[in-house]
Amino acid sequence: MRILVTFLLLALIPATAAAEDGHAAWLRYAPLESAARTRAASLVPDRIVTRGDSPQILRARDELIRGIRGMVGREVRPELLLGGPRTMVIGTTAQLAQGGSAWAISGPLGRDGYAIETVRDAAGAVNGTVIAGESDRSVLYGVFAYLRKVALGQLSADLRERSAPLAPVRWLNHWDNLDGTIERGYGGRSIFWEGGRIRDDLSLVDDYGRLLASLGINGLAINSVNANPLVLTLEFLPQIKQVADVLRPWGVQVVLAVDFASPQKVGKLETYDPLDPRVVDWWKNTLDTIYSRVPDLGGIVLKADSEGRVGPSAYKRTHADAANVIARALKPHGGVFCYRGFVYDHRMDWRNLKNDRARAAYDNFKSLDGQFDDNVIIQIKHGPIDFQVREPTSPLFGALEKTNEAIELQITQEYFGQGRHTVFLVPMWKETLDFDMQVKGPGTTVKQIVAGKTWGNPTGGFIGVSNVGRDPNWFGNHMSQANLYGFGRLAWNPDLTSKEIIDEWTRLTFGSDPTVVETVNNIQLQSWRVFENYTGPLGLQTLTDIVGNHFGVSVEASERNGWGQWHRADEKGVGMDRTVSTGTGYSGQYAPAIAKLYESVETTPDDLVLFLHHLPYDYKLRSGKTVIQFIYDSHYDGADAVAGWVRDWKALEKRVDADRSAAILKQLEYQAGAAVVWRDAVARWFHRTSGIPDAAGRVGSYPGRLEAEKSVLEGYVPAAVTPWEAGSGDGAVECKAQKCTATFTHTGDPGRYDIVVQYFDVNSGAARYSVRLPGVPAAKGSKPVQAEWTANDRFPTRRLDGGSSTRFILPNVALKTGDQIVVEGIPDGAETAALDYIEILKR
Repeated sequence: MRILVTFLLLALIPATAAAEDGHAAWLRYAPLESAARTRAASLVPDRIVTRGDSPQILRARDELIRGIRGMVGREVRPELLLGGPRTMVIGTTAQLAQGGSAWAISGPLGRDGYAIETVRDAAGAVNGTVIAGESDRSVLYGVFAYLRKVALGQLSADLRERSAPLAPVRWLNHWDNLDGTIERGYGGRSIFWEGGRIRDDLSLVDDYGRLLASLGINGLAINSVNANPLVLTLEFLPQIKQVADVLRPWGVQVVLAVDFASPQKVGKLETYDPLDPRVVDWWKNTLDTIYSRVPDLGGIVLKADSEGRVGPSAYKRTHADAANVIARALKPHGGVFCYRGFVYDHRMDWRNLKNDRARAAYDNFKSLDGQFDDNVIIQIKHGPIDFQVREPTSPLFGALEKTNEAIELQITQEYFGQGRHTVFLVPMWKETLDFDMQVKGPGTTVKQIVAGKTWGNPTGGFIGVSNVGRDPNWFGNHMSQANLYGFGRLAWNPDLTSKEIIDEWTRLTFGSDPTVVETVNNIQLQSWRVFENYTGPLGLQTLTDIVGNHFGVSVEASERNGWGQWHRADEKGVGMDRTVSTGTGYSGQYAPAIAKLYESVETTPDDLVLFLHHLPYDYKLRSGKTVIQFIYDSHYDGADAVAGWVRDWKALEKRVDADRSAAILKQLEYQAGAAVVWRDAVARWFHRTSGIPDAAGRVGSYPGRLEAEKSVLEGYVPAAVTPWEAGSGDGAVECKAQKCTATFTHTGDPGRYDIVVQYFDVNSGAARYSVRLPGVPAAKGSKPVQAEWTANDRFPTRRLDGGSSTRFILPNVALKTGDQIVVEGIPDGAETAALDYIEILKR
């Protein structure tokens, strides 16, 4: 009776979401195309038998019914009894083996492993299909893998797949604050918190847990590493339990980020010294209490002695002392403790040429190897600085022979356009995961080290900073979903290629139209290099506003401050000397073979050369170009590439659903304009600083560009842009009246043009703009050509800078020599309707 009721309820579940808003991500279960649907219909089950009734098993059953209904149009019936070639049986290996079942799976599957197999009788006839798991949650993993095969057209009449993750820890860290804001979150407010407490509606958490289960992610830290100590109070315990209860059926365990000073701030002790017996007892009692309500808590993550967070240095204790006191409180409950290796001095003296933030992780942790308990993991960022566009692999991965390690990868795009730019990060992560540290000779890659395979450490893995929000598509950019998908797939199997991963994601997310697949795959696979080209190539790092919002261009922001992301640019050359012979000694932190490679400028790859060496601008790279010409060329190449993406995406207009097609086009058009801002700013800064011209004559020469400060102005007054390179010409103009106009005159040839209005959209108002051509009639009418818009986009800045500089395009306008173009601005609040220039581009 219960099965019948369940079936009737499941029949009410819609096959796919009513609108393609991106919320379903790669789990759309859209109907397969005709031929694929016919083939799948001959292979998928029409009845399902479950062994066990745990929440994970029941979710697995329901997911199968939902997925097959959506993709194939078949109603799969839950049954109690076995029988028939269209039967599917799901359960753990132990459950399937009970009573000597013919559906049993032989041999071990490995931790969290699953098997998908066709079952035949003694005569070779098909009895059905079995999905078995090492545990209840791995049955769920197997079901999602099966449905992925259905969606990708990979089913066969004789399935034989066994899979297990390389590492046990596959976690996400969310940097959500209790007030609902998210540090480095670009998809809206927190799905967990609001107003200092857990949200009443946790339906988004349930949806998110489903996405994570489909990737095999098994742990989720629900609060920021800059932790509010309140999460360890008794008041919050029932709220944490609520989230754990929602995620548990998806096999996802809650993880908490904690404040190291919690014994003092929450426990009211006089101290948080990790060696004080009172502190030891406090951690034990506190975690015992939490586990009494949340028995499957995955563990704890801690950021200490970093960027102002308190840590063991306050008591002259070591990081091992700090980690072990909490790890020992977790150990009886099976909990894991992750200690972030992101420890450095953010008040370093930039004038000391031997100071180097890149050395910090190794210098802090190498000497402590072997002193950490066996449930402690050192959580190491993939590079030695901070999620920059390109860094060498952190040397700390090769330094900890007796300590568990996990690689920390940032899924949220903090230094990568913050969701406003499409940047597929898997190729960058693959470069690190596949990097051979050569700590035991060739063959010791990072992926093997963090999985505990190199030195036999028991616990390690993959941790991603995800930070989804309440935006319908989770990240504020449909294309950014590929980074979460890619992280999950790599955390399960880091041997997958970038091409394999993006091809899966594209087909699952947009369907199997070959033109769509090819276009999306090409954009995504190019995007990391393209973003690097128009931001910070050659190991310069991202050249963003490092002391501010990490969004807009600001070449010098990383210099002359204590944050240590320096690139040492001056009129003679650029780059950090990190060699042993003449620099900071960083290159010596690697195994001898890698140290030798990086010590010499002749053998250092061009992509990293300015991260490791200070070079004159006329130094000829291995590519054959000089440093300065490479900087110029790469920035123009990058901007041209994004403009090409816009053209490519427009060609897909009828092949992608209207809502997502329009949203992605808008995002790519913005990115194309932002790439021009970056291109011009970086190229102009290095041109002015070096005094060396661009061999192609592009830098400083912009045909068709008319500067606002040189137009005929009414009400507009000059305004500075900070940094200077983020504005074109001599700066910008802003409106100090109720309404202002800037009038430009077309001096070029007659023809059809796109008119680009480059303006500033700060987040302190919603100024209104219009552009009109008083003397230019419409094609077959008497009304003049004109357009209006409001500056209300979401940029994280209140000033005129590279982050607020954006554009509006009035396309395909017929112009004659002498025609006037009038831009009008109406301020709102502190937003002054500022203008930079217009550009008249021949079509």
